[in-house]
Amino acid sequence: MQSDQQVSEMTANSTGTTEATSTTVAAALPRPADLSWRERVRPYCSFLVVLTFLVLALVFIFSRGKVADPDIWWHLHNAEYLMQHHAFPRQDTFSFTVAGYPWMNHEWLAELPYYFAWRAMGLRGIEWLTFVVLCAIFLGILYLSYRECGHYKAAVAACCCAVFLALHSFGPRTILFGYALMVVLLIILQRFEQKGHAPLWLIPLLFGAWVNTHGSWFIGLIMFSAVVAAGFVPLKWGLVESEPWTAGQKKRVLLTWLASIAMLFVNPFGARLVLYPLDMAFRQKMNIEHVEEWVSINFHDPRGKFVLLVLLMLLISALVRPRRWRLAELALVLFAVYSGLTYIRFLFLMGIVITPTLAKALDFLPEYRPEDDTPLVNVFAMLLIVAGVVYYWPGETRLRASVNDQYPTEALVYLHDYAPPGPTLNYYLWGGYINWRDRDLKVFVDGRGDIFDYSGVLKDYLDLISVKDVDALLGKYKIQYVLFPHGEPLTYVLEHDQKWKEVYSDRVSVVLRRAEGEPADDAHPRP
Repeated sequence: MQSDQQVSEMTANSTGTTEATSTTVAAALPRPADLSWRERVRPYCSFLVVLTFLVLALVFIFSRGKVADPDIWWHLHNAEYLMQHHAFPRQDTFSFTVAGYPWMNHEWLAELPYYFAWRAMGLRGIEWLTFVVLCAIFLGILYLSYRECGHYKAAVAACCCAVFLALHSFGPRTILFGYALMVVLLIILQRFEQKGHAPLWLIPLLFGAWVNTHGSWFIGLIMFSAVVAAGFVPLKWGLVESEPWTAGQKKRVLLTWLASIAMLFVNPFGARLVLYPLDMAFRQKMNIEHVEEWVSINFHDPRGKFVLLVLLMLLISALVRPRRWRLAELALVLFAVYSGLTYIRFLFLMGIVITPTLAKALDFLPEYRPEDDTPLVNVFAMLLIVAGVVYYWPGETRLRASVNDQYPTEALVYLHDYAPPGPTLNYYLWGGYINWRDRDLKVFVDGRGDIFDYSGVLKDYLDLISVKDVDALLGKYKIQYVLFPHGEPLTYVLEHDQKWKEVYSDRVSVVLRRAEGEPADDAHPRP
Protein backbone atom coordinates (compact mmCIF):
# COMPACT_ATOMS: atom_id res chain seq x y z
CA MET A 1 0.00 0.00 0.00
CA GLN A 2 1.15 3.57 -0.63
CA SER A 3 2.24 5.72 2.28
CA ASP A 4 0.40 8.94 3.16
CA GLN A 5 3.45 10.92 2.00
CA GLN A 6 3.39 9.25 -1.44
CA VAL A 7 -0.33 9.92 -1.80
CA SER A 8 0.18 13.57 -0.88
CA GLU A 9 2.95 13.94 -3.43
CA MET A 10 0.84 12.33 -6.16
CA THR A 11 -2.10 14.58 -5.31
CA ALA A 12 0.10 17.65 -5.41
CA ASN A 13 1.58 16.62 -8.74
CA SER A 14 -1.88 15.95 -10.17
CA THR A 15 -3.18 19.30 -8.97
CA GLY A 16 -0.18 21.08 -10.40
CA THR A 17 -0.60 19.32 -13.73
CA THR A 18 -4.31 20.23 -13.85
CA GLU A 19 -3.60 23.89 -13.06
CA ALA A 20 -0.87 23.99 -15.69
CA THR A 21 -3.20 22.46 -18.28
CA SER A 22 -5.98 24.96 -17.41
CA THR A 23 -3.49 27.82 -17.69
CA THR A 24 -2.32 26.57 -21.07
CA VAL A 25 -5.88 26.21 -22.40
CA ALA A 26 -6.85 29.63 -21.08
CA ALA A 27 -3.79 31.15 -22.71
CA ALA A 28 -4.68 29.49 -26.01
CA LEU A 29 -8.25 30.86 -26.00
CA PRO A 30 -8.70 34.28 -27.60
CA ARG A 31 -9.19 37.08 -25.10
CA PRO A 32 -11.92 39.68 -25.71
CA ALA A 33 -9.29 42.25 -26.59
CA ASP A 34 -7.84 39.89 -29.22
CA LEU A 35 -11.17 39.32 -30.98
CA SER A 36 -12.05 41.24 -34.11
CA TRP A 37 -15.19 43.35 -34.14
CA ARG A 38 -16.94 40.71 -36.27
CA GLU A 39 -16.20 38.01 -33.71
CA ARG A 40 -17.40 40.25 -30.87
CA VAL A 41 -20.66 41.10 -32.62
CA ARG A 42 -21.32 37.53 -33.84
CA PRO A 43 -23.11 36.31 -30.63
CA TYR A 44 -25.60 39.18 -30.99
CA CYS A 45 -26.38 38.17 -34.57
CA SER A 46 -27.04 34.49 -34.00
CA PHE A 47 -30.13 32.62 -35.06
CA LEU A 48 -31.17 32.43 -31.40
CA VAL A 49 -31.47 36.22 -31.31
CA VAL A 50 -33.65 36.07 -34.43
CA LEU A 51 -35.92 33.58 -32.67
CA THR A 52 -36.18 35.97 -29.70
CA PHE A 53 -37.14 38.78 -32.09
CA LEU A 54 -39.83 36.51 -33.55
CA VAL A 55 -41.40 36.03 -30.10
CA LEU A 56 -41.49 39.80 -29.57
CA ALA A 57 -42.89 40.32 -33.08
CA LEU A 58 -45.67 37.87 -32.27
CA VAL A 59 -46.45 39.86 -29.12
CA PHE A 60 -46.57 43.06 -31.18
CA ILE A 61 -48.89 41.58 -33.81
CA PHE A 62 -51.50 40.54 -31.26
CA SER A 63 -51.21 43.54 -28.92
CA ARG A 64 -51.16 46.26 -31.59
CA GLY A 65 -53.88 48.88 -31.26
CA LYS A 66 -55.63 47.38 -28.22
CA VAL A 67 -55.74 50.56 -26.15
CA ALA A 68 -59.53 50.67 -25.83
CA ASP A 69 -59.91 48.24 -22.93
CA PRO A 70 -63.18 49.10 -21.11
CA ASP A 71 -61.49 49.45 -17.71
CA ILE A 72 -58.52 51.62 -18.69
CA TRP A 73 -60.65 54.78 -18.56
CA TRP A 74 -61.72 54.57 -14.94
CA HIS A 75 -58.19 53.44 -14.05
CA LEU A 76 -56.92 56.68 -15.61
CA HIS A 77 -59.60 58.62 -13.75
CA ASN A 78 -58.57 57.05 -10.41
CA ALA A 79 -54.90 57.85 -11.01
CA GLU A 80 -55.77 61.41 -11.99
CA TYR A 81 -57.71 61.83 -8.75
CA LEU A 82 -54.77 60.50 -6.75
CA MET A 83 -52.30 62.86 -8.43
CA GLN A 84 -54.56 65.89 -8.07
CA HIS A 85 -55.73 65.33 -4.49
CA HIS A 86 -52.82 63.29 -3.12
CA ALA A 87 -55.39 61.04 -1.49
CA PHE A 88 -57.25 57.86 -2.34
CA PRO A 89 -60.95 58.02 -3.18
CA ARG A 90 -62.86 56.43 -0.31
CA GLN A 91 -66.31 56.49 -1.91
CA ASP A 92 -67.88 56.41 -5.34
CA THR A 93 -67.97 59.69 -7.28
CA PHE A 94 -68.44 58.33 -10.81
CA SER A 95 -72.05 57.12 -10.76
CA PHE A 96 -75.49 58.31 -9.69
CA THR A 97 -76.69 54.84 -8.70
CA VAL A 98 -74.18 54.23 -5.88
CA ALA A 99 -72.94 57.79 -5.30
CA GLY A 100 -71.18 58.04 -1.94
CA TYR A 101 -70.99 54.27 -1.53
CA PRO A 102 -67.76 53.19 0.28
CA TRP A 103 -65.19 52.04 -2.27
CA MET A 104 -61.56 50.90 -2.17
CA ASN A 105 -59.18 51.37 -5.11
CA HIS A 106 -57.34 48.06 -4.80
CA GLU A 107 -55.24 48.46 -7.99
CA TRP A 108 -53.94 51.99 -7.46
CA LEU A 109 -50.24 51.23 -7.99
CA ALA A 110 -50.80 49.63 -11.40
CA GLU A 111 -52.90 52.60 -12.55
CA LEU A 112 -50.13 55.16 -12.14
CA PRO A 113 -47.84 53.89 -14.97
CA TYR A 114 -50.73 54.03 -17.43
CA TYR A 115 -51.65 57.52 -16.29
CA PHE A 116 -48.08 58.81 -16.62
CA ALA A 117 -47.80 57.19 -20.05
CA TRP A 118 -51.05 58.87 -21.11
CA ARG A 119 -49.89 62.24 -19.79
CA ALA A 120 -46.60 61.89 -21.67
CA MET A 121 -47.80 60.56 -25.04
CA GLY A 122 -51.57 60.18 -24.99
CA LEU A 123 -52.92 56.92 -26.37
CA ARG A 124 -49.51 56.18 -27.91
CA GLY A 125 -48.03 56.18 -24.42
CA ILE A 126 -50.55 53.59 -23.26
CA GLU A 127 -49.77 51.53 -26.36
CA TRP A 128 -46.03 51.69 -25.71
CA LEU A 129 -46.34 50.80 -22.04
CA THR A 130 -48.59 47.82 -22.76
CA PHE A 131 -46.18 46.48 -25.36
CA VAL A 132 -43.15 46.92 -23.10
CA VAL A 133 -44.81 45.13 -20.17
CA LEU A 134 -45.94 42.26 -22.41
CA CYS A 135 -42.44 41.94 -23.87
CA ALA A 136 -40.94 41.82 -20.38
CA ILE A 137 -43.39 39.09 -19.37
CA PHE A 138 -42.67 36.87 -22.37
CA LEU A 139 -38.92 37.38 -22.20
CA GLY A 140 -39.18 36.23 -18.59
CA ILE A 141 -41.22 33.19 -19.65
CA LEU A 142 -38.63 32.44 -22.34
CA TYR A 143 -35.86 32.63 -19.74
CA LEU A 144 -37.78 30.32 -17.39
CA SER A 145 -38.34 27.80 -20.15
CA TYR A 146 -34.75 27.78 -21.35
CA ARG A 147 -33.42 27.37 -17.81
CA GLU A 148 -35.81 24.44 -17.38
CA CYS A 149 -35.09 22.51 -20.57
CA GLY A 150 -31.72 23.84 -21.84
CA HIS A 151 -33.06 23.82 -25.42
CA TYR A 152 -33.56 27.32 -26.79
CA LYS A 153 -35.59 26.36 -29.86
CA ALA A 154 -37.98 24.32 -27.72
CA ALA A 155 -38.25 27.24 -25.27
CA VAL A 156 -39.11 29.62 -28.12
CA ALA A 157 -41.75 27.26 -29.55
CA ALA A 158 -43.34 26.84 -26.12
CA CYS A 159 -43.26 30.60 -25.53
CA CYS A 160 -45.11 31.18 -28.81
CA CYS A 161 -47.82 28.82 -27.55
CA ALA A 162 -47.99 30.90 -24.37
CA VAL A 163 -48.61 34.02 -26.46
CA PHE A 164 -51.70 32.41 -28.01
CA LEU A 165 -52.93 31.24 -24.61
CA ALA A 166 -52.62 34.77 -23.21
CA LEU A 167 -54.38 36.67 -25.99
CA HIS A 168 -57.54 37.29 -23.95
CA SER A 169 -55.59 39.48 -21.51
CA PHE A 170 -53.69 41.54 -24.09
CA GLY A 171 -54.36 45.25 -23.70
CA PRO A 172 -53.75 48.02 -21.14
CA ARG A 173 -54.81 46.02 -18.11
CA THR A 174 -53.60 46.25 -14.53
CA ILE A 175 -53.33 42.47 -14.31
CA LEU A 176 -50.32 42.62 -16.65
CA PHE A 177 -48.23 44.05 -13.83
CA GLY A 178 -49.43 41.20 -11.64
CA TYR A 179 -48.31 38.66 -14.23
CA ALA A 180 -44.94 40.41 -14.58
CA LEU A 181 -44.40 40.08 -10.82
CA MET A 182 -45.49 36.44 -11.02
CA VAL A 183 -42.79 35.72 -13.60
CA VAL A 184 -40.17 37.35 -11.36
CA LEU A 185 -41.35 35.18 -8.45
CA LEU A 186 -41.07 32.01 -10.56
CA ILE A 187 -37.57 32.94 -11.74
CA ILE A 188 -36.39 33.39 -8.15
CA LEU A 189 -37.97 30.10 -7.04
CA GLN A 190 -36.55 28.27 -10.05
CA ARG A 191 -33.07 29.52 -9.23
CA PHE A 192 -33.49 28.44 -5.60
CA GLU A 193 -34.63 24.95 -6.62
CA GLN A 194 -31.85 24.48 -9.18
CA LYS A 195 -28.92 26.01 -7.31
CA GLY A 196 -29.99 25.94 -3.68
CA HIS A 197 -29.59 29.68 -3.32
CA ALA A 198 -31.32 32.76 -4.70
CA PRO A 199 -32.13 36.37 -3.69
CA LEU A 200 -35.10 35.33 -1.55
CA TRP A 201 -35.05 38.75 0.12
CA LEU A 202 -36.65 40.11 -3.06
CA ILE A 203 -39.81 38.05 -2.59
CA PRO A 204 -41.27 40.00 0.38
CA LEU A 205 -40.61 43.26 -1.49
CA LEU A 206 -42.29 41.74 -4.52
CA PHE A 207 -45.43 40.88 -2.54
CA GLY A 208 -45.40 44.33 -0.94
CA ALA A 209 -45.66 45.86 -4.42
CA TRP A 210 -47.99 43.16 -5.73
CA VAL A 211 -50.71 43.61 -3.11
CA ASN A 212 -51.02 47.27 -4.13
CA THR A 213 -50.99 46.39 -7.82
CA HIS A 214 -53.52 43.64 -8.43
CA GLY A 215 -55.48 40.93 -6.63
CA SER A 216 -53.49 38.25 -8.49
CA TRP A 217 -51.01 38.43 -5.60
CA PHE A 218 -53.26 35.86 -3.92
CA ILE A 219 -52.54 33.38 -6.73
CA GLY A 220 -48.84 34.15 -6.41
CA LEU A 221 -49.00 33.41 -2.69
CA ILE A 222 -50.71 30.06 -3.36
CA MET A 223 -47.95 29.15 -5.82
CA PHE A 224 -45.20 30.26 -3.45
CA SER A 225 -46.78 28.29 -0.62
CA ALA A 226 -46.97 25.17 -2.80
CA VAL A 227 -43.26 25.38 -3.61
CA VAL A 228 -42.41 25.97 0.06
CA ALA A 229 -44.52 22.99 1.18
CA ALA A 230 -43.03 20.68 -1.49
CA GLY A 231 -39.53 21.44 -0.19
CA PHE A 232 -40.45 19.94 3.19
CA VAL A 233 -41.70 16.63 1.76
CA PRO A 234 -39.28 13.78 0.97
CA LEU A 235 -41.12 11.84 -1.71
CA LYS A 236 -40.50 9.18 -4.35
CA TRP A 237 -43.80 7.90 -5.67
CA GLY A 238 -43.81 6.57 -9.20
CA LEU A 239 -42.67 9.39 -11.47
CA VAL A 240 -43.21 12.05 -8.81
CA GLU A 241 -40.35 12.95 -6.51
CA SER A 242 -39.39 15.67 -4.08
CA GLU A 243 -35.99 16.18 -2.50
CA PRO A 244 -36.25 18.16 0.75
CA TRP A 245 -34.11 21.18 1.37
CA THR A 246 -31.39 21.42 3.96
CA ALA A 247 -32.13 22.78 7.41
CA GLY A 248 -30.62 26.14 6.47
CA GLN A 249 -32.66 26.36 3.27
CA LYS A 250 -35.87 25.50 5.13
CA LYS A 251 -35.20 28.27 7.63
CA ARG A 252 -34.57 30.84 4.89
CA VAL A 253 -37.68 29.85 2.94
CA LEU A 254 -39.93 29.94 6.00
CA LEU A 255 -38.63 33.35 7.04
CA THR A 256 -39.17 34.60 3.47
CA TRP A 257 -42.73 33.26 3.47
CA LEU A 258 -43.54 34.89 6.81
CA ALA A 259 -41.97 38.19 5.70
CA SER A 260 -44.07 38.06 2.52
CA ILE A 261 -47.24 37.65 4.56
CA ALA A 262 -46.25 40.61 6.72
CA MET A 263 -45.54 42.78 3.66
CA LEU A 264 -49.08 42.27 2.41
CA PHE A 265 -50.28 44.60 5.15
CA VAL A 266 -48.03 47.44 3.97
CA ASN A 267 -50.78 49.17 1.99
CA PRO A 268 -53.07 52.19 2.36
CA PHE A 269 -56.15 50.12 3.23
CA GLY A 270 -54.80 47.58 5.71
CA ALA A 271 -56.53 44.24 6.18
CA ARG A 272 -59.39 45.22 3.82
CA LEU A 273 -57.05 45.10 0.85
CA VAL A 274 -55.53 41.79 1.94
CA LEU A 275 -58.98 40.23 2.25
CA TYR A 276 -60.27 41.64 -1.05
CA PRO A 277 -59.51 38.51 -3.16
CA LEU A 278 -61.63 36.47 -0.75
CA ASP A 279 -64.35 39.12 -0.94
CA MET A 280 -64.36 38.81 -4.71
CA ALA A 281 -64.43 35.02 -4.65
CA PHE A 282 -67.25 34.62 -2.12
CA ARG A 283 -69.22 37.87 -2.09
CA GLN A 284 -69.23 39.16 -5.68
CA LYS A 285 -71.28 36.30 -7.09
CA MET A 286 -73.14 38.32 -9.71
CA ASN A 287 -69.93 39.94 -10.96
CA ILE A 288 -68.18 36.62 -11.51
CA GLU A 289 -71.17 34.82 -13.02
CA HIS A 290 -72.01 37.41 -15.69
CA VAL A 291 -68.72 39.02 -16.76
CA GLU A 292 -67.31 37.48 -19.93
CA GLU A 293 -63.77 36.80 -18.71
CA TRP A 294 -65.07 34.79 -15.75
CA VAL A 295 -66.70 32.13 -17.94
CA SER A 296 -65.21 28.68 -18.46
CA ILE A 297 -63.29 27.66 -21.55
CA ASN A 298 -65.40 26.59 -24.53
CA PHE A 299 -63.69 23.77 -26.42
CA HIS A 300 -65.84 24.43 -29.50
CA ASP A 301 -64.33 27.81 -30.34
CA PRO A 302 -60.79 28.27 -31.77
CA ARG A 303 -59.35 29.36 -28.42
CA GLY A 304 -60.69 26.27 -26.69
CA LYS A 305 -59.42 23.99 -29.45
CA PHE A 306 -55.94 25.48 -29.13
CA VAL A 307 -55.96 24.96 -25.35
CA LEU A 308 -57.03 21.35 -25.91
CA LEU A 309 -54.20 20.89 -28.44
CA VAL A 310 -51.59 22.17 -25.95
CA LEU A 311 -52.90 19.89 -23.18
CA LEU A 312 -52.94 16.89 -25.54
CA MET A 313 -49.34 17.69 -26.49
CA LEU A 314 -48.34 17.59 -22.84
CA LEU A 315 -50.27 14.38 -22.23
CA ILE A 316 -48.83 12.57 -25.26
CA SER A 317 -45.31 13.63 -24.28
CA ALA A 318 -45.84 12.31 -20.75
CA LEU A 319 -47.06 8.95 -22.11
CA VAL A 320 -44.52 8.48 -24.91
CA ARG A 321 -41.48 9.74 -23.02
CA PRO A 322 -42.17 9.35 -19.30
CA ARG A 323 -39.99 11.50 -17.07
CA ARG A 324 -39.80 12.31 -13.42
CA TRP A 325 -41.86 15.22 -12.15
CA ARG A 326 -40.83 17.38 -9.26
CA LEU A 327 -43.65 17.63 -6.75
CA ALA A 328 -43.62 21.45 -6.85
CA GLU A 329 -43.69 21.47 -10.66
CA LEU A 330 -46.62 19.05 -10.81
CA ALA A 331 -48.56 21.03 -8.20
CA LEU A 332 -48.11 24.32 -10.07
CA VAL A 333 -49.02 22.81 -13.45
CA LEU A 334 -52.20 21.17 -12.12
CA PHE A 335 -53.22 24.39 -10.34
CA ALA A 336 -52.62 26.52 -13.45
CA VAL A 337 -54.46 24.11 -15.77
CA TYR A 338 -57.44 23.98 -13.41
CA SER A 339 -57.52 27.79 -13.17
CA GLY A 340 -57.26 28.26 -16.94
CA LEU A 341 -60.00 25.75 -17.71
CA THR A 342 -62.28 27.21 -15.05
CA TYR A 343 -61.98 30.88 -16.10
CA ILE A 344 -60.64 32.14 -19.43
CA ARG A 345 -59.26 35.11 -17.46
CA PHE A 346 -56.57 32.73 -16.15
CA LEU A 347 -55.42 31.33 -19.49
CA PHE A 348 -52.53 33.80 -19.23
CA LEU A 349 -51.65 32.28 -15.85
CA MET A 350 -51.83 28.83 -17.41
CA GLY A 351 -49.50 29.94 -20.21
CA ILE A 352 -46.92 31.30 -17.75
CA VAL A 353 -46.81 28.17 -15.61
CA ILE A 354 -46.97 25.36 -18.17
CA THR A 355 -44.59 26.87 -20.73
CA PRO A 356 -41.38 25.51 -19.08
CA THR A 357 -43.00 22.06 -18.93
CA LEU A 358 -44.18 22.37 -22.52
CA ALA A 359 -40.63 23.30 -23.56
CA LYS A 360 -39.39 19.99 -22.17
CA ALA A 361 -42.06 18.21 -24.19
CA LEU A 362 -40.81 19.96 -27.36
CA ASP A 363 -37.14 19.13 -26.89
CA PHE A 364 -37.30 16.79 -29.91
CA LEU A 365 -36.82 19.87 -32.10
CA PRO A 366 -33.36 20.04 -33.74
CA GLU A 367 -30.70 21.69 -31.62
CA TYR A 368 -29.08 24.98 -32.54
CA ARG A 369 -25.82 24.46 -34.46
CA PRO A 370 -23.55 27.52 -34.25
CA GLU A 371 -21.41 26.29 -37.12
CA ASP A 372 -24.41 26.51 -39.47
CA ASP A 373 -25.27 30.08 -38.48
CA THR A 374 -25.47 32.87 -41.07
CA PRO A 375 -24.93 36.22 -39.33
CA LEU A 376 -25.67 38.38 -42.37
CA VAL A 377 -29.00 36.65 -42.98
CA ASN A 378 -29.78 36.93 -39.28
CA VAL A 379 -29.07 40.66 -39.25
CA PHE A 380 -31.29 41.13 -42.29
CA ALA A 381 -34.11 39.18 -40.61
CA MET A 382 -33.83 41.25 -37.41
CA LEU A 383 -33.80 44.52 -39.34
CA LEU A 384 -36.83 43.35 -41.29
CA ILE A 385 -38.71 42.61 -38.05
CA VAL A 386 -37.78 45.98 -36.55
CA ALA A 387 -38.80 47.77 -39.76
CA GLY A 388 -42.14 45.96 -39.75
CA VAL A 389 -42.84 46.96 -36.16
CA VAL A 390 -41.94 50.60 -36.88
CA TYR A 391 -44.03 50.67 -40.05
CA TYR A 392 -47.13 49.09 -38.52
CA TRP A 393 -46.92 50.85 -35.17
CA PRO A 394 -50.26 52.64 -34.77
CA GLY A 395 -50.14 56.41 -34.48
CA GLU A 396 -52.35 58.64 -32.35
CA THR A 397 -54.86 59.16 -35.17
CA ARG A 398 -55.34 55.45 -35.71
CA LEU A 399 -55.63 54.77 -31.98
CA ARG A 400 -58.27 57.48 -31.62
CA ALA A 401 -60.16 55.99 -34.56
CA SER A 402 -60.07 52.62 -32.77
CA VAL A 403 -61.56 54.24 -29.65
CA ASN A 404 -64.24 56.01 -31.71
CA ASP A 405 -65.19 52.68 -33.29
CA GLN A 406 -65.89 51.13 -29.91
CA TYR A 407 -67.29 53.97 -27.80
CA PRO A 408 -70.12 56.52 -28.21
CA THR A 409 -67.86 59.51 -28.78
CA GLU A 410 -70.30 61.50 -30.91
CA ALA A 411 -73.30 60.56 -28.79
CA LEU A 412 -71.58 62.05 -25.75
CA VAL A 413 -71.14 65.30 -27.65
CA TYR A 414 -74.88 65.30 -28.35
CA LEU A 415 -75.78 64.59 -24.72
CA HIS A 416 -73.46 67.33 -23.49
CA ASP A 417 -74.55 70.00 -25.95
CA TYR A 418 -78.23 69.35 -26.51
CA ALA A 419 -79.77 67.09 -23.90
CA PRO A 420 -81.08 68.52 -20.62
CA PRO A 421 -79.46 66.82 -17.62
CA GLY A 422 -81.12 63.62 -16.48
CA PRO A 423 -80.26 60.13 -15.19
CA THR A 424 -78.83 58.08 -18.06
CA LEU A 425 -78.77 54.31 -18.43
CA ASN A 426 -75.50 53.42 -20.13
CA TYR A 427 -74.06 50.24 -21.60
CA TYR A 428 -71.85 48.43 -19.05
CA LEU A 429 -68.66 48.40 -21.17
CA TRP A 430 -69.00 52.14 -21.87
CA GLY A 431 -69.30 53.32 -18.27
CA GLY A 432 -65.62 54.02 -17.63
CA TYR A 433 -65.17 55.84 -20.94
CA ILE A 434 -68.30 57.98 -20.47
CA ASN A 435 -67.16 59.31 -17.12
CA TRP A 436 -63.59 59.85 -18.32
CA ARG A 437 -64.78 61.77 -21.37
CA ASP A 438 -67.57 63.81 -19.69
CA ARG A 439 -66.97 64.37 -15.98
CA ASP A 440 -70.44 65.90 -15.53
CA LEU A 441 -72.28 62.85 -16.83
CA LYS A 442 -72.64 60.36 -13.98
CA VAL A 443 -73.00 56.76 -15.12
CA PHE A 444 -75.47 54.04 -14.20
CA VAL A 445 -72.79 51.33 -14.06
CA ASP A 446 -69.15 50.80 -15.06
CA GLY A 447 -66.47 48.13 -14.86
CA ARG A 448 -66.03 48.40 -11.09
CA GLY A 449 -68.32 45.46 -10.60
CA ASP A 450 -67.78 45.17 -6.85
CA ILE A 451 -69.80 48.13 -5.55
CA PHE A 452 -72.54 47.63 -8.14
CA ASP A 453 -72.77 43.99 -7.10
CA TYR A 454 -72.92 44.84 -3.38
CA SER A 455 -75.70 47.40 -3.88
CA GLY A 456 -77.86 45.33 -6.24
CA VAL A 457 -77.42 47.74 -9.16
CA LEU A 458 -75.60 45.11 -11.21
CA LYS A 459 -78.53 42.70 -10.81
CA ASP A 460 -80.95 45.40 -11.95
CA TYR A 461 -78.74 46.14 -14.95
CA LEU A 462 -78.64 42.45 -15.90
CA ASP A 463 -82.42 42.31 -15.63
CA LEU A 464 -82.70 45.34 -17.91
CA ILE A 465 -80.48 43.92 -20.66
CA SER A 466 -82.48 40.69 -20.37
CA VAL A 467 -85.63 42.80 -20.95
CA LYS A 468 -87.09 41.86 -17.58
CA ASP A 469 -89.28 44.35 -15.67
CA VAL A 470 -88.04 47.13 -17.95
CA ASP A 471 -90.62 49.79 -17.07
CA ALA A 472 -90.36 49.16 -13.33
CA LEU A 473 -86.57 49.30 -13.27
CA LEU A 474 -86.31 52.37 -15.49
CA GLY A 475 -88.84 54.06 -13.23
CA LYS A 476 -86.96 52.96 -10.11
CA TYR A 477 -83.89 54.91 -11.17
CA LYS A 478 -85.89 57.72 -12.88
CA ILE A 479 -84.03 57.10 -16.14
CA GLN A 480 -84.50 59.90 -18.70
CA TYR A 481 -81.97 58.76 -21.33
CA VAL A 482 -80.72 55.40 -22.55
CA LEU A 483 -77.31 55.25 -24.28
CA PHE A 484 -76.88 51.78 -25.80
CA PRO A 485 -75.43 50.05 -28.87
CA HIS A 486 -77.58 49.06 -31.80
CA GLY A 487 -78.82 45.49 -31.85
CA GLU A 488 -79.21 45.03 -28.10
CA PRO A 489 -82.57 43.52 -27.01
CA LEU A 490 -83.23 46.48 -24.71
CA THR A 491 -82.53 48.91 -27.54
CA TYR A 492 -85.01 47.11 -29.80
CA VAL A 493 -87.73 47.07 -27.13
CA LEU A 494 -87.40 50.79 -26.32
CA GLU A 495 -87.26 51.75 -30.01
CA HIS A 496 -90.70 50.14 -30.38
CA ASP A 497 -92.08 51.58 -27.13
CA GLN A 498 -94.18 54.75 -27.46
CA LYS A 499 -92.91 55.95 -24.10
CA TRP A 500 -89.42 56.34 -25.59
CA LYS A 501 -88.17 58.34 -28.54
CA GLU A 502 -84.94 58.01 -30.49
CA VAL A 503 -83.21 61.42 -30.46
CA TYR A 504 -79.77 60.50 -31.74
CA SER A 505 -78.22 57.63 -33.68
CA ASP A 506 -74.89 56.88 -35.34
CA ARG A 507 -73.02 53.73 -36.39
CA VAL A 508 -71.95 52.98 -32.81
CA SER A 509 -74.78 54.00 -30.52
CA VAL A 510 -78.31 55.24 -30.14
CA VAL A 511 -79.74 57.71 -27.61
CA LEU A 512 -83.34 57.25 -26.52
CA ARG A 513 -85.23 59.79 -24.42
CA ARG A 514 -88.29 59.31 -22.28
CA ALA A 515 -91.21 60.81 -24.22
CA GLU A 516 -93.19 62.21 -21.29
CA GLY A 517 -92.51 65.90 -20.82
CA GLU A 518 -89.98 66.00 -23.65
CA PRO A 519 -88.50 69.41 -24.52
CA ALA A 520 -89.23 71.17 -27.77
CA ASP A 521 -87.62 69.81 -30.90
CA ASP A 522 -85.82 73.09 -31.52
CA ALA A 523 -83.81 72.77 -28.32
CA HIS A 524 -80.63 74.82 -28.42
CA PRO A 525 -77.17 73.68 -27.30
CA ARG A 526 -76.34 74.16 -23.66
CA PRO A 527 -73.61 76.70 -22.97
